[in-house]
Amino acid sequence: MSQKKNPEEFYKKLKEQLADTSLWPSEYLYKFIIPTDKDKIVKLEGLFDNMGAVIKTKASSKGNYTSVSVNVKMKNPDAVVQKYIEVGEKIDGVISL
Repeated sequence: MSQKKNPEEFYKKLKEQLADTSLWPSEYLYKFIIPTDKDKIVKLEGLFDNMGAVIKTKASSKGNYTSVSVNVKMKNPDAVVQKYIEVGEKIDGVISL
């Protein structure tokens, strides 16, 4: 996902795809890669606090990066996109997949 080139266009397309492929509210699986840093992982988990999210983490083979999967019920495509934006703004070095 190349969000860097034109994030507005990317998110617009994502919203359209989500609206076309799912009935809302719906379960959504977020996947992130972040540099392995306990504070960043805790901060990321905190962004999904009190949402009923199921969060799984897995360190890379060398331990430099951590994969974080977040399965959570979201109310609509706009909420999905807003959460991606929030994560990107609040956590340095995060890669959204």
